[in-house]
Amino acid sequence: MTVIDAAHRRRWLADLAEQERPLDMLVIGGGITGAGVALDAATRGLRVALVESHDLAFGTSRWSSKLVHGGLRYLAGGRFPIAYESAVERHHLMTTIAPHLIRPLSQVVPDHGSRATTALIRTGLRAGDVLRRAARTPTDVLPGPRRLSVDETLALCPQTSRRGLRGAFAHSDGQLVDDARLVVAVARTAAAFGASICTYTRADQVTGTGARLTDSCTGETLTVSARTVVNATGVWAGDVDQTLRVRPSRGTHLIFDAERFGNPAGALTVPVAGSLSRFVFALPEPLGRVFVGLTDVDAPGPIPDVPQASDDEVEYLLDAINVALDRPLTRDDIIGTFAGLRPLVDSDDENATDSGSLADLSRRHRIQVNDGTLVGVLGGKLTTYRRMAEDAVDAAVRAGGLEAGSCITTSTPLIGATGKGRRAGLPSSMVSRFGSEAAKVMSSAMVDRPLEPIADDLDVTRAEVEFAVTHEGALCVDDVLDRRTRIGLVRDDADRARQAVTEIVEKFGAH
Repeated sequence: MTVIDAAHRRRWLADLAEQERPLDMLVIGGGITGAGVALDAATRGLRVALVESHDLAFGTSRWSSKLVHGGLRYLAGGRFPIAYESAVERHHLMTTIAPHLIRPLSQVVPDHGSRATTALIRTGLRAGDVLRRAARTPTDVLPGPRRLSVDETLALCPQTSRRGLRGAFAHSDGQLVDDARLVVAVARTAAAFGASICTYTRADQVTGTGARLTDSCTGETLTVSARTVVNATGVWAGDVDQTLRVRPSRGTHLIFDAERFGNPAGALTVPVAGSLSRFVFALPEPLGRVFVGLTDVDAPGPIPDVPQASDDEVEYLLDAINVALDRPLTRDDIIGTFAGLRPLVDSDDENATDSGSLADLSRRHRIQVNDGTLVGVLGGKLTTYRRMAEDAVDAAVRAGGLEAGSCITTSTPLIGATGKGRRAGLPSSMVSRFGSEAAKVMSSAMVDRPLEPIADDLDVTRAEVEFAVTHEGALCVDDVLDRRTRIGLVRDDADRARQAVTEIVEKFGAH
């Protein structure tokens, strides 16, 4: 079963309401971690249901830099285990799990500095390549570091400042076509292995043996029992289990039209003054955009559904990237912003050196078992979601005394990852988002003018909007705009596309 839609959602909830025996595992949270846990559990033969109070990828998972990091920044801080773990997980993602959703991206570090700075950058990139080789990632998947001439630098990043430019250093990392699409692919693959995926289903009164669920679409409630429960709610983990301590850190990005950067093919990468491990990136993205990010600031207080960038963060990012640009950016160039909250582990032995040094907090994840069989997953990052899920399921199997097979997610491709995706007449953008499923998006389309863009200058087709509703679990217009296509990242784009998207959702959605 590779379809997630409104009809299947209703059926899954009905099955939970009528359950004759407990689930093996109830997963709370529909971000990348929760979806990963559901997939891992389902592939081990466990009876698992995932519930999410909003849509898939509603929280932190859709606000990342869309990079699959190899751990280079962690090397600079001497955090070798997490750097190696990142490189290994990047390898699995790019070679087996989701090669259709990830491409190698050249990260270009301009050489404007002193000989000492140049030597430091060269050493860091060589160390990063050692990680790549240790993870056994071949160069045809992820090219090694290289020195660029001035002309090569400007070909990749045309708006790089020419003043004193002596070329650049380039290394490759993985770039997701979209982080929310990864979450949806993981969730659909979990469903294919038998997991129930119930979005817009709120869980409360959570214990290690079950929870009360409320269907947000109907208001109906039900109680579900399970032998184990996994709390994968990220920055909201403490709301589910008050013994858990999470310290949210906000990461903000600015959105620009790619023409303002000369339509770059590489990511301009600028070291932050005074830091050996922090960089600001100008990342080329789909839909003709460039994202500039990112910040790392403390975000205490109530957790908002949609975090907002602060004025200080906007100024910080503009100042940091302008150092390396031929023509400085201003606020007038910004066409959108987005911000997400990282669920960092907050503990007495992992305090940042000061309130402005959250980068010093460990990005390692933590598994914590409370109430006998209530498993909490804390910390971590998008790149290592698979390993986090494996560790969480291992803990749940032990805590609940479950009979389960071994973890096989390193060798389990996601939907769309295998087979040939290119077909005559299909847009390359569709293939990049769906892989081998691109032909299915087209062949299953019932909408008129399926390959027509949903709006002028947006390379999202009408068929993709229909597929979001009929196969990918989108229940409303915002699900399509904000999490299946990412059109909603720029308000003007969303306004142009909303009417056409609304018509397709109303026609093909099950009510």
